[in-house]
Amino acid sequence: MGVPKRKSSKQRGRQRRAANVNLEAPTLVKCPQCHELVVPHRVCPGCGFYKNKGVVEVKSK
Repeated sequence: MGVPKRKSSKQRGRQRRAANVNLEAPTLVKCPQCHELVVPHRVCPGCGFYKNKGVVEVKSK
């Protein structure tokens, strides 16, 4: 089993973790039914449609 020869510094560990941070906003598209912004390939939370078909019934507020 590999053993480190020296103690790794706090800065080196933090730099390694910071490299994996994803700061991009999710891609959004307009729903063809209600024109609300939705994450692609998901059921629209506003109208309950997916691929122009009613999949889920949405409770009215």
